[in-house]
Amino acid sequence: MSDKLRVGILGGTGMVGQRFISLLENHPWFEVTTIAASARSAGKTYEEAVGDNWKMDTPMPEAVKKLVVMNVNDVEKVAAEVDFVFSAVNMTKDEIKKIEEDYAKAETPVVSNNSAHRWTPDVPMVVPEINPEHMQVIEFQKKRLGTTRGFVAVKPNCSIQSYAPVLTAWKEFEPYEVVATTYQAISGAGKTFKDWPEMVGNIIPYIGGEEEKSEKEPLRIWGKIEDGVIKPAESPVITCQCIRVPVLNGHTAAVFVKFRKKPTKEQLIQKLVAFSGEPQKLGLPSAPKQFIQYLEEDNRPQVSLDVMYENGMGVSVGRLREDTVYDWKFVGLSHNTVRGAAGGAVLCAELLKAQGYIQKK
Repeated sequence: MSDKLRVGILGGTGMVGQRFISLLENHPWFEVTTIAASARSAGKTYEEAVGDNWKMDTPMPEAVKKLVVMNVNDVEKVAAEVDFVFSAVNMTKDEIKKIEEDYAKAETPVVSNNSAHRWTPDVPMVVPEINPEHMQVIEFQKKRLGTTRGFVAVKPNCSIQSYAPVLTAWKEFEPYEVVATTYQAISGAGKTFKDWPEMVGNIIPYIGGEEEKSEKEPLRIWGKIEDGVIKPAESPVITCQCIRVPVLNGHTAAVFVKFRKKPTKEQLIQKLVAFSGEPQKLGLPSAPKQFIQYLEEDNRPQVSLDVMYENGMGVSVGRLREDTVYDWKFVGLSHNTVRGAAGGAVLCAELLKAQGYIQKK
């Protein structure tokens, strides 16, 4: 029997579920032993359930092809097979909230890619380099749920990964007003160009719910635990526009920032490249060695050149320059389904294991 933790993927047939499965192939700590999906897929092998809908650019791992997909609603049955689960289910927000709490109450930790629990006050929403201490709120959540080892933890929205880490690196200069426009890849909608041919050569200036998430979620990440819940920070004020662009993977952000203290360009770049956190200190398996890179060329970062920086787990920044209205402006890029989705959740799970919250049953 492997000494790796047994992992279940809830919603394993969808695009993010597939990304989890491909990222966890040969993971040193975790092994996918169970895949659960809707009743439509249950009872089929994973290979049959996915059919010709495998959306990753690497082949389906051999180890999962013959796994028989379980029904995600058979909570007790699935929970009995695993030490913890990643959640990428495609349901309504209320259904997701309920099923994730049901798994937690079955004493199975849930690390979720979904947005349903991002504003549940005692659920940690974590970028491991930024706010690892928020995991401590789990103790209060377990009291509420009446569990000893079950809980829900989430990672934030994919669109904020290209600028929230940058603003965190610059915290000592007190950014107080931010304008961000994000140019978001179609895989953020779970699509490829084959599924969504009308996106070829097209831009859609609206992504439902995305602007509110992009403005509010960084403040929750920068918040503090008070009285058993996470109280969001009040500053900086962020205003955002989110645009869907004809790119497969990679969310780009054009960002303008006002600071209370006046940093130089050299200071700003130095803070970016030196920025690291708990994942780097602990040497977590999925952690980028250097979280943020700064690119000097005027035409970088580019999706085609830079989206896979640090295996898709790093953030690329360029075009830092003084602005005539704001103090500074820059362009950021992150991989939306790796750092922004499944990879960010895997890193959260690694942190939770290192902190002792996820253990063998």
